[in-house]
Amino acid sequence: MLEIKGQITDIIYENEINGYMIAEFKTEEEETVITGYLPFINNGDSLKLMGKFVTHPEYGRQFKIETFEKIMPETLDALERYLAGGIITGVGPATAKKIINEFGNETIHVLRFEPDKLSNIKGINTEKAIRISEEFTEKWSLWEIVGFLEKFGISAQNSKKVYEAFGKDAISEIEANPYMLLDITYGVDFKKIDKMALDLGLAINDEKRIESAIKYSLALASNNGNTCVEKQNLITFVRNLLNVEPQDIETSLINLKARTKIEIEDLEGIEWVYLNTFYICEKNIAEKLLILKQSKNIKKIKDFEKKFKQKEKNINIVLSEKQKEAIKAVNDNNVCIITGGPGTGKTTIIKFIIELYKNEGKKVVLCAPTGRAAKRMSEATGEEATTIHRLLALGKMEETLGMERVDYQISPIDSDIIIIDEMSMVDVFLMNYILKGLYIGTKLVLVGDINQLPSVGPGNVLKDIINSETIEVIELNEIFRQAAQSQIIINAHKVNNGENFLETPKEEIKDKLQDFFFINEPSMAKMLEDVVSLCSGRLKKYGNYDFFKDIQVLTPTKRGKLGTKELNIELQKVLNQNKKTEKKHGERTFLIGDRVMQIKNNYDIYWERKNKENGTGIFNGELGTISKIDDITKQIEIKFDDEKTAWYEYNELEQLEHSYSITIHKSQGSEFDVVIMCLPQAAPMLLTRNLLYTGITRARKLLIVLGTKKTVEYMIQNTETKKRNTGLEYKIKKLSK
Repeated sequence: MLEIKGQITDIIYENEINGYMIAEFKTEEEETVITGYLPFINNGDSLKLMGKFVTHPEYGRQFKIETFEKIMPETLDALERYLAGGIITGVGPATAKKIINEFGNETIHVLRFEPDKLSNIKGINTEKAIRISEEFTEKWSLWEIVGFLEKFGISAQNSKKVYEAFGKDAISEIEANPYMLLDITYGVDFKKIDKMALDLGLAINDEKRIESAIKYSLALASNNGNTCVEKQNLITFVRNLLNVEPQDIETSLINLKARTKIEIEDLEGIEWVYLNTFYICEKNIAEKLLILKQSKNIKKIKDFEKKFKQKEKNINIVLSEKQKEAIKAVNDNNVCIITGGPGTGKTTIIKFIIELYKNEGKKVVLCAPTGRAAKRMSEATGEEATTIHRLLALGKMEETLGMERVDYQISPIDSDIIIIDEMSMVDVFLMNYILKGLYIGTKLVLVGDINQLPSVGPGNVLKDIINSETIEVIELNEIFRQAAQSQIIINAHKVNNGENFLETPKEEIKDKLQDFFFINEPSMAKMLEDVVSLCSGRLKKYGNYDFFKDIQVLTPTKRGKLGTKELNIELQKVLNQNKKTEKKHGERTFLIGDRVMQIKNNYDIYWERKNKENGTGIFNGELGTISKIDDITKQIEIKFDDEKTAWYEYNELEQLEHSYSITIHKSQGSEFDVVIMCLPQAAPMLLTRNLLYTGITRARKLLIVLGTKKTVEYMIQNTETKKRNTGLEYKIKKLSK
């Protein structure tokens, strides 16, 4: 890595949000163009830059910055240029020259510590002198903060957040308690912060250290879907993490509880520890569900039986007894759950409910957790459906230690009845916000399939509510005649019932749709060849399928020869030859035409639609296609599957992954015309029945499964899904007594 020193002489481009800059830079030897992230840097600043020279295909030789250090101008000429650059209000070239002429080598000392002397210069009164000193000192503080945090591996971008939180006292605040950084910056490594604290002289058993480790450990557990951790397990984990005594951890637990940072709940003699946010979410959900359930049924349709029969006759639908029971339950209850697998008539029920209540002049609102699920809901019902985030107008929700805020203000939802599809995907945070937005008396219908994978976020909301046996639940278990012609649907139900679809007699599938194929392939290399050939034209005889519009490759894992990482590399090579413009980011290379997926919630990012609609927020799991790569603005343009177009700064590309292949987990809530599902040998925890079931139910027209009979048999028998530690079921039961 090279090191160069000099001064910025001209800023060509600057992104004020993230600090990305292109500038002219003058060293003793030459003038060159520099590119990189330089937050808080202005024209005239002197810098020490670490990085390397690169040759841009269009703009020539440039210095690409890895890290930087702000230094004071080393000559009076450089200092004058700096002060003349307009970074301090009221100081231009003429005033800068006067200050340098008056104070020479003492200029910086006067600006910082003896501002009253500035009033000796004509045109600077006492008030202006103090203001000049304050601005100069504030910028000095910025440089010190960036340099201080950079030593501990904290990026310049996170330094900006730190300054916004603590101001010019940031260094002293951090030195007093480095763990505060975990509360204001997202994605900072606990071990780095802990090392910083110990390097600064903090004692191993300092209360601040232990309390931070407890919060970090609880947040870590939430990454696996847990909302709480058994107290003894937590103490063991923290003890091993910090090498401290159990009694010190016990003391910190007591103190954190006293300050309502955590909650401890006794559940049948076992103590469970929650981060306060998770506990509040579960408590709010339990309380609001019971309030809704017990409230007067003001949206109930009078003369229901008569109107039901008339509507059934008018729209010429013959409903099963279970479907009738579900629709009646919606009328009789303020809250109810409709659950069932594919082909059991959930969509027909939703359509009937819409017709019935609209006929009464009631407003029905449809929503789902993801853009694709909402789009599918709209297509199936003919009515507008939206994402839950959009319905609730959720803006930016700060995330620290993997947690979202729970006190975000929600505008009430204008509806008489709200129907939420794909409820198994909804985590405790989202459910808390949904219920916050409901008026008492609004009917709530939760539709989902509890046999699918649980939410990516913490909690097991749908299952916990069902298991509480407090809310009305209708389980659909009859496959309708038309759906029963599909081998995809039949085999999904077989898997769910623990039956091996590979043993189905040929005569049983003779008259069924040819929409399900199994390729028995033990060789990983051959399986990869098959996936590539299936995606690049081999399916033509089964339909005019285009990979980018119709086909999705699914796999249980990210790693290995048939994990998403390798599959995406191989599929990109074959399916996207558009290498004219590319952007490398880490190990990934992004090309125009690439299929990509958003992998974390971004509440800030701006988007537009062709109909002039616009807004902010792209959320975890949304799929799109790269439509433009612009090296001038350092942005990538992406058109998402729900017609949103968004622009990503180059430094935001860690939020994106290629999605030629995605994990089965990430596919939940989506349907694709054609699914090619790889089942390689993988960790037993990945090869489960509900994972196989979820993968099968993503296919709409054609499903091809590649793997071995042994792997399929193992998955069907493996019902050992990873249990999530949650307390919602307990809270609902307790409050309902």
